[in-house]
Amino acid sequence: MTFGFGIVGCGMISQFHARAIADVRGAKLVACCDTVAASAERFASQNHCQTYGSLNAMLADPAVSVVTIATPSGAHMEPAIAAARAGKHVIVEKPLEVTLRKCDRIIRECKKHGVQLATVFPSRFHDSSVKLKRAIDAGRFGRLTVGDAYVKWYRTQEYYDSGAWRGTWALDGGGTLMNQAIHSVDLLTWLMGPVAEIRAQTALLIHKRIEVEDTAMATLRFANGALGVIEATTAAYPGYLKRIEIHGSQGSAVLEEEDLKAWDFAKSRKEDREILDQMKQHKSTGGGASDPAAIGHHGHTMQFRDVLEAIRRNRPPAIDGHEGRRSVEIILAIYKSAETGKAVRLPLKSDPVLKARARKNKRR
Repeated sequence: MTFGFGIVGCGMISQFHARAIADVRGAKLVACCDTVAASAERFASQNHCQTYGSLNAMLADPAVSVVTIATPSGAHMEPAIAAARAGKHVIVEKPLEVTLRKCDRIIRECKKHGVQLATVFPSRFHDSSVKLKRAIDAGRFGRLTVGDAYVKWYRTQEYYDSGAWRGTWALDGGGTLMNQAIHSVDLLTWLMGPVAEIRAQTALLIHKRIEVEDTAMATLRFANGALGVIEATTAAYPGYLKRIEIHGSQGSAVLEEEDLKAWDFAKSRKEDREILDQMKQHKSTGGGASDPAAIGHHGHTMQFRDVLEAIRRNRPPAIDGHEGRRSVEIILAIYKSAETGKAVRLPLKSDPVLKARARKNKRR
């Protein structure tokens, strides 16, 4: 069976969706739409698919069975709900949405209409991430003690000026945390488990004409008692590969982009030799550290493959709506702690009231 895909939003990330679809057996890109007609026409010409002048027209196409949402972050809910009501399975580019209320509405509508919902976090599918997760689940780290995520990237002022939605609370949902570091937030908490408490600070240090942070620091207390740190910025020239560090009483590992840079355990195993040999082969490139387009689409490919398998087997995708919601909740808690100067406990009962977001798109 071949699943026809339709893409909503034809900006930069849509090209990664198109390449991933092309690489998945049983998937075919058949349609696209965008509020900017020229963008949709250009994308359709490049990817040999049908373009539609409206979302409703695309959803009426019986050839479309899966819809991927690639619009600005704060414009995910409306097309996702429309797709669910039309009986289409839904894949939403990160973040799922920029408020918990919107995340929950997407989750409810997809469940109500019996369609699968996935949130795009391709880093979980990388071989190194899977190895790290398996080692944690096997108890090789002993008691987890420290889990850290570092995203020290660089974005030019031109990057933020390139789209009116960039750097706004309404459509970007936040700054370096919600847009760039959310992949690492998701990966860290997938590995370490739920977060219980957060203390944080954020700042806008070098960029102009944006409402959100370009630098953030948060300390975490995980539900298992371990402590951790999230450091994120788009103000660190020239930009470096993102890192995840996991430490425990019996082992430590460091993941830099897709490469394992440290793999040390009190009790070695046979498979460790293969992993250590692979570590000698440097593979990672820029990984988006200074250029948002300098990423591969192979993680998307693996995730889209998982979604189709979930549809076939009628099981939840590996990263469903609830999994996608978790990183949004953590980031909103970071923003609340930074604004109040107080610790914030999780889970949140509702969306935190953020004074900065309440200002109606007032530009700095």
